Amino acid sequence: MFDLPAPLALPENEPILSYAPGTPERRELERTLVELSGTTHDLPHVIGGRTFMSTETFEVRAPHAHRLRLGIGSHGREGVTTQAIEASLAAAHEWAHTPFESRARIFMRAADLLAGPWRQKLNAATMLGQSKTAHQAEIDSACELIDFLRFNVTFASRLAEQPLSSPGVRNVLELRPLEGFVLAITPFNFTAIAGNLPGAPALLGNVVVWKPSESQALAAQLTMQLFEAAGMPPGVINLVHGEGASVAATALAHPALAGVHFTGSTEIFQSLWQTIGTNIRNYRSYPRLVGETGGKDFVLAHPSADVRSVVVALVRGAYEYQGQKCSAASRAYIPKSLWPRVKEQLLAEIAALKVGDVADFRNFMGAVINERSFKKLESRIVAARSDARCNVLAGSTNGQEGWFVHPALIEVADAKHPLMTEELFGPVLSLFVYDDAHFEDVLTSVDTATAYALTGAIFAEDRRALAHAATRLRQSAGNLYLNDKPTGATVGQQPFGGARASGTNDKAGSSYNLLRWVSPRTIKEVFVPPRSVAYPFMG
Repeated sequence: MFDLPAPLALPENEPILSYAPGTPERRELERTLVELSGTTHDLPHVIGGRTFMSTETFEVRAPHAHRLRLGIGSHGREGVTTQAIEASLAAAHEWAHTPFESRARIFMRAADLLAGPWRQKLNAATMLGQSKTAHQAEIDSACELIDFLRFNVTFASRLAEQPLSSPGVRNVLELRPLEGFVLAITPFNFTAIAGNLPGAPALLGNVVVWKPSESQALAAQLTMQLFEAAGMPPGVINLVHGEGASVAATALAHPALAGVHFTGSTEIFQSLWQTIGTNIRNYRSYPRLVGETGGKDFVLAHPSADVRSVVVALVRGAYEYQGQKCSAASRAYIPKSLWPRVKEQLLAEIAALKVGDVADFRNFMGAVINERSFKKLESRIVAARSDARCNVLAGSTNGQEGWFVHPALIEVADAKHPLMTEELFGPVLSLFVYDDAHFEDVLTSVDTATAYALTGAIFAEDRRALAHAATRLRQSAGNLYLNDKPTGATVGQQPFGGARASGTNDKAGSSYNLLRWVSPRTIKEVFVPPRSVAYPFMG
């Protein structure tokens, strides 16, 4: 009656493979890249275990190679979304009553499949469809997704902390799934997030309608197939491709909406929240809203900072995966005393970065995700060149073969310049040089310049300065890094999420997130019920 799993021991994080020349993983990945890129893949909806295409189609092309057509998907719109909701609700009762142990085995098997025969297939799909290098794909679609699958099982097994029971009474806390379905809306930039957002609620017994980004459709399709290969029953997770607005509108209007698991732009999440607020009287229960949204993430160097450490953090933090991480370093504050050395080394490192087709393993960066992103970034770099407050030290674009934006470095004279406050989501690092004596003022700027509070990094060799800055910036980042770049959170080590306009800070990769997908029920059983109405004081 009461599904109380035994707490499990924490697993180890999945080791990161090197893909160095001559390694088995390098050979297998190169072979898989050729195989996947040689076919235009059908990307059907998956509803109740049934696959089909709808009439209005879209293409998926490699961002770094306009000529490479990877797949054909179709827009789900209202009709397919309604079918997905109905299929999820039809599966809800049986899945909710499936023992936790049985559900957990599916996700553990998915992790082992991904660590083994599925690893390079999903890595290659992520590289081709999202223009990630081999390393970026490995730490995302392999290691992080494996970690989500394994650690979530362990975290879930530890959630049901039991209440006290007095003599003659047995109290039990039961964790039920939410009543209804969860809408998972996932982004293009992380295959691991795209798998975790529908996967985490499903592990807890929920049924899910999953709408991935069109740009990530190839890897999403393979992730769905991975879940099915691991034994996921039909209807538990239902995959709806295509344009998101109509999918969201249909799901948010349904009285059985139980929750939204979202990663994407701040504006879209706020719009979803507003719609749910308007519809609040129509729902069977209050929907859970979990969102990880935008960021304008900072790197702050104190005058005591080690220059080389700052430079490496800026290059990796700002330019890995073309800056298309919500955690990417996009604004930096450098003291005047360090700036000449930082500038020299930074420009040298940028000049050495190779940008191009990710199938060429010598490249550090690929292309940005699509033409819209390319044009936005190009226009901002062009505008900065004619802005008297800006000094464009590096940065160029080339859209002929792919959507290539070369790493841009822009020194600004105004800490409140839009380049220091607005999220661009690309390889554009804006940098403000401050007077060493004005460190306190810079702390205020870091804290107040943007609406976001996702990640940040502080560099200092002076321990007092490091502690002071961390205290002053307590609300400025949900994930704060000391003497390290602001990207690369690891499941089980740095639970991820930010506040303010960056999201609900429900910490993916921890038990805090999983608690959002259960509805606790307390059950009291009295072994010998009272047989008299009167109390002793009444004698």
